[in-house]
This record gives sequence, structure tokens and C-alpha cells, in this order.
Amino acid sequence: MYINGEWVNSKSGQTIPFYDPADQSEIGTIPRGLEEDMDEAVQVALFTFESEEWRTFKPHERGYVLLELAKKIRENRDELAELETADVGKPMSQAYADVEAAARYFEFYAGAADKMMGETIPIEDGVLDFTVREPIGVTAHIIPWNYPIQITSRSTAAAIATGNTVVLKTAEDTPLTALKLAEFFAETALPKGVFNVVTGYGREAGQALSSHPKVNHITFTGSVDTGKMIMKSAAENIVPVTLELGGKSPNVVFRDCDEEKTVDWVTKSIIQNAGQTCSAGSRLLVEASYKQRFVSLLKERFEQLRVGPGKTDPDIGPILSKNQFERVMTFVDQAEKEGKIVTGGKRVEIEGFENGYYVRPTIIDEVSPDSVIAQEEIFGPVLSVFTFESEEEAIRLANGTDYGLVTGIWTQDIGKAHRLADRIRSGQVFINNYGAGGGIQMPFGGYKKSGFGREKGLVALKNYTQLKNVAIKYR
Repeated sequence: MYINGEWVNSKSGQTIPFYDPADQSEIGTIPRGLEEDMDEAVQVALFTFESEEWRTFKPHERGYVLLELAKKIRENRDELAELETADVGKPMSQAYADVEAAARYFEFYAGAADKMMGETIPIEDGVLDFTVREPIGVTAHIIPWNYPIQITSRSTAAAIATGNTVVLKTAEDTPLTALKLAEFFAETALPKGVFNVVTGYGREAGQALSSHPKVNHITFTGSVDTGKMIMKSAAENIVPVTLELGGKSPNVVFRDCDEEKTVDWVTKSIIQNAGQTCSAGSRLLVEASYKQRFVSLLKERFEQLRVGPGKTDPDIGPILSKNQFERVMTFVDQAEKEGKIVTGGKRVEIEGFENGYYVRPTIIDEVSPDSVIAQEEIFGPVLSVFTFESEEEAIRLANGTDYGLVTGIWTQDIGKAHRLADRIRSGQVFINNYGAGGGIQMPFGGYKKSGFGREKGLVALKNYTQLKNVAIKYR
């Protein structure tokens, strides 16, 4: 683990193995961080935050360091992509895209580091009133396993740009790129203790971090159930949280769409990272008169997709683990009883990688919009199909889950697109595209049980600052 600029083992000496999803072979072990390890990391981060060295580290100097990190990421893009694929299992081309996104986060927030400005407020004659945005303190970052390098970069870059210190808890399944980033941090001019990484299980290290009384803000990406537990921990200490939770995101397809582009993007939105994406387009809402043709085209595209180990750069890599695979197949088995499997729904065995958990991309039809399959996040390459006759019905279906993360709308009628965008309860709405995984500048977060607060873009900087008002009486 990386604490106070030093590489350390857990105080208990215990370790956790982690595995390559391609064949479930053991990659290595990481320290099993426990409460005492996390306490040390938080205390170090607090000491550094309050130190003269960090207090006098100028905003533009923070920006220089973040630019340096972006450069290091690009210089080591091949190694980082290989680590991300070994860790998560995703195709190499997707890993390279994630590495570039990580560099862009550091680049973007580097430019913002010296631009966090307050405002003057007219009060009355003789009073000068103004606001300043100050760093919030020790920030906790609990990172999910599906996009470790991207999500590590997007929150830590924003936190450091605004003058905070960071304690990062990696996912125990996918720690490699976060630890590699710690190597890059060690080579910068940042004071020791600004960036700390603790490895361990969520129920141990993650719980210790989210409940620590010296943490001033928690950023979490993951499941709704874990998000609830983190909120409860934060409430004990009156600490703000930014939660990016699950999704059951729809693509709303009208007959007048650009057919080729729509088929392409609906496919990409569900197969990226083998569907193990909170913003995956896992529901297809298609105009009833167009359903037969569109689903036929989609079926043809799905059956052309290549499934295999990430290092061969297929269209779809493996599911992360046995537990994740069994979850996906439980939903698929239920779909066979309640509806119709149009294509896929089977495990794929890859020669030489028989121990990996590969799933043929799946289309499910004829299930009720109220069914568990239609309502719950499956987290695999599984797409459910529903139809609508009118705009009103499309809106009702799009809003018909507990989630509200991303929506895609596909039509050449811009008025229709705007009418839907106005009424769909979703943190991001894409019209004739589906860019949830990109757009460093675009605020990202959810409505309803998809969470609250926003990551990415300039608005995310407010997560890591607190507002102070100063009033000066000069008459």
C-alpha cells in the first residue's frame, strides 16, 4: 500500500489474492488493509492537509503536478492498458480508451486548479461581502472494480486540484492501475501524504474509511446497497457524500432514427466492458411498428460479435468473476421462463481459457416492464426489449425504474427528442449518440437510486470545496 509516500504492507501481514478474469489465474496478492491501516492513512492525510507545506502549495503548482501526471500516464499507456485488461478483463482497445480518459481527467482539472473563484455580493453601503471556496479536507475515494483507472483519476484529480488530500480504497479485485498511479505520484513534487492508497476488502478497509471521523468527504461508485451503508456511516460524522450508483439505462428508438448509427451505438452501449458498466444501455425501448426490423438487425449484429480474452482485443471480454457470472446467468435463466431469448444467453468456452467466465451477448424479449429482469441491474451483456406506441408511453417506460443515470434518444425529429429529454428523469440524456463513458467535461451522475452529486466537468470541483462568506464593515 502507499501511505505517506512509502510502500508498506498491512500491519497484520495478511494478504488478498486477485485474479485475471481471462482464465481466473492468480495474478498476485495485495495487502489486506484493516482498520489500523486505514486510520494511519487518514491521519497522514489530515496531517498533510493541515501542514504549512501543503497550505502554501500554490493552486497553479497543483495544476503543474496534475499536468505532469497526465504526461506520465500517456508515456506509460501500453503498460497501463495491459494492467487494466489483466485486472478487469476488458478488451485492449477499451483499456487504451480508459487510459486516455485518465490522462484527460488530470489534464482537465490541472487547468481548473487556479480558477476556483468566489464572488462579491452587494449588501449595503459600507459593507464588502465576498465568498471564497476552500478545500474541504481529507477526501475518501472508494473505487469500483469495473473502471479503476478512470474512476480513480476523475475523483482524485478534482480533489487535489482544489487543495485536498486523498485516501483511496481500491477494489480488491482490480488494484493494479491505482497502485501504478501511486508510483507516478511518488515521482512528483506533491508533499508526501497528499495521495494515499490502501488496499483491502470493502467490508473492512472500505467501512473503516467511510466511517472514519477525520474524513471530510466521501466519493463512492458502486451498488445501491453499499451506497446506503456509506450514507449511514457518513451520517454519523455529518460528512457529505457523492454517490454514483446503479443504472438501468434505456435507449429510446423511433422509426425515423439513423438506422445504421443506432444499431451500432445500441450495441456498443450494452457490450462495453461485457456490460459491466453502471451506464450500460441495458433496456431497448423501440417504436412498436419498427420493432421487428430493428431487433432483427440487432440480433444479426450481436451474433457477429467476437467473445474472448481481453488481450486479444475482442468485442466482448470475460465477466470478472464466478460470482458476477452466476448473477448474470440467474437473470438469464429467469428470462427464459418469463420471456424469450432472441439470441445469446449461453456461456462461451474459449480454448485455452476454459476457466474464464464468458457470456454470449444476449437479447431478451417479451418480458414485463415490471419484471425483475426489466428493473434490476444485471451487470452483464444482456439487453431487454420493450415497445411503445406513443411518446407518452416511451416516457413512461423510460422513467419506469428506480434508476435514472443515462438515456439515449434516437430520432431525426429534434422537437420529439427535446420533448422526451425534458421529461425523462435521467442525469444524462444523449440524443443520437450514447457517450456516457466519455466526455470528461460533461457532469455525470444520477436521479433517484442512481445516486446524487455529479462527477466530471467543472461542477465536480464543488464536491471538494466548502463555501465561506466574508463580510467586511469599512464604514
